[in-house]
Amino acid sequence: MHAGDDSASLDRATKDFLAARPQLFGIAYRVLGSAAEAEDVLQETWLRWQHTDRTGVREPKAFLTTVTARLAINVAQSARVRREAYVGPWLPEPVDTTHDPQMGAERAEALEMAVLLLLEKLNPVERAAYVLREAFDYPYGQVADILETSEANTRQLVSRARKHLAAERRKQVSPADHRRLLESFLAAAQTGDLAVLENVLAADVVSYADGGGMRGASRIPVVGRTHVSKYLAAFAPRFWPPAGTRWVEANGRPAVLVSVGDAPVALLSVDASTEGIDRIMWVMNPDKLAPYVASLSV
Repeated sequence: MHAGDDSASLDRATKDFLAARPQLFGIAYRVLGSAAEAEDVLQETWLRWQHTDRTGVREPKAFLTTVTARLAINVAQSARVRREAYVGPWLPEPVDTTHDPQMGAERAEALEMAVLLLLEKLNPVERAAYVLREAFDYPYGQVADILETSEANTRQLVSRARKHLAAERRKQVSPADHRRLLESFLAAAQTGDLAVLENVLAADVVSYADGGGMRGASRIPVVGRTHVSKYLAAFAPRFWPPAGTRWVEANGRPAVLVSVGDAPVALLSVDASTEGIDRIMWVMNPDKLAPYVASLSV
């Protein structure tokens, strides 16, 4: 009888965890910018949930959210040290959002690659506050409880995050214009067409290539319309002729998967505003590319 009770309790715990899992992953991923690290957080959350006295937990989802958010903050604090030693620019690990465009959230905020990149400049507690409030619409009081701080301080954390994003990011274009700009950019990059490149790029555009130290990826961001255009034109004859492209979706936005033969070599995405393309993001690190490619729908 006791063993049966234990089994029923574990079955209920499993159902509660699986029901909350999409949102838990969405929170951890947005705070960390890494699908692999988010999965590690969820594994630890599950282990803790298994060993918790669940008879005293009235709201399993709230409990699981709290554990996940706090674990993600802890991982983000240690990840910050590792990323300081990262070779070259660091970009978030892309995720396929074709089946869940908002990835467990009530709103799609803090999912785009560019937003995750900007959130990386905030401290982990600010990121978590922003994610819980803006993407998942948690009341300030509940966010304060999760973060173990006051509601007033929580409002300040979210406000600072909003101001940071507003200062760093211009008004975005429509999805149709975003796709059009990326198409024009891709065609010009492939041919090294300086005139078209300079037409679609914002004056202060930045190109980031995350190769994790691999050969062929620029280890510093390239800044400015003229420098980026000339940089792209210079490597076009070497990079594009053997490559094939496939339109995909990453982090809720259209992206281009570049492959040589059957081997993926880069995922290209952009951040675009009314000024043109503001950020060009090349994910080339095989450790980030491989899981994304594996997750794509055939």
